Amino acid sequence: MGEHDGHRKRLRTRFLERGPESLQDAEILELLLFYALPRQDTYPIAEALLDHFGTIAAVLDASRSDLKAVAGIGDAAAALLYLINPLARRYLLSRSVRGAALTTTQACGEYLLPYFFGAKEELVYVLCLNARCEVLGCRLIQRGGLNSASFSVRSVVEAAIGCNANSVVLAHNHTSGVALPSQADYEATRCVRDILTPLDILLADHIIVADNDFISLADSGFFG
Repeated sequence: MGEHDGHRKRLRTRFLERGPESLQDAEILELLLFYALPRQDTYPIAEALLDHFGTIAAVLDASRSDLKAVAGIGDAAAALLYLINPLARRYLLSRSVRGAALTTTQACGEYLLPYFFGAKEELVYVLCLNARCEVLGCRLIQRGGLNSASFSVRSVVEAAIGCNANSVVLAHNHTSGVALPSQADYEATRCVRDILTPLDILLADHIIVADNDFISLADSGFFG
């Protein structure tokens, strides 16, 4: 076993025996890159990634093309790094219990947060609930913000009727990192409420997500 292989084995052993807290940020990225670049010294590449992007979060939020701008990062390494956020999102979603009763704004917001984890574009979901506020389904109805010309209230209605929902919660994210509702958010909420009311389907809330935070229009008094 050469010095290079010995270093990899020692780093991997330290991670397995002492946990990720025993590794610096560059070492975590170095270890991850082992699996995409088996014949290269990956520590200088890990350092280059952190120098270029600043933090691990920024590295994992970067696009594949931006990742490949860093020396040593090719298609395989960019794909591996780009995979982390979608994998984490799937993990979080798999922990969400279908049929869970969401009887408070806090419970509803926490249930919805994983749907927006790592999202680099605005997404709009409709969360459908039965009369006991149990989850019937959560459907993606839009990529792009509520002020997008392609937003269709019809898709909200179809989701609600398709799930036989008694009530729905509209949810979307702000990629700016600020959850404060815009005028377009208010207008879309009114429009959805006005369409659902004659169908005897309650628009219970509109939750706006930004990073790991969210704002409830119901809690803000919008629904009066």
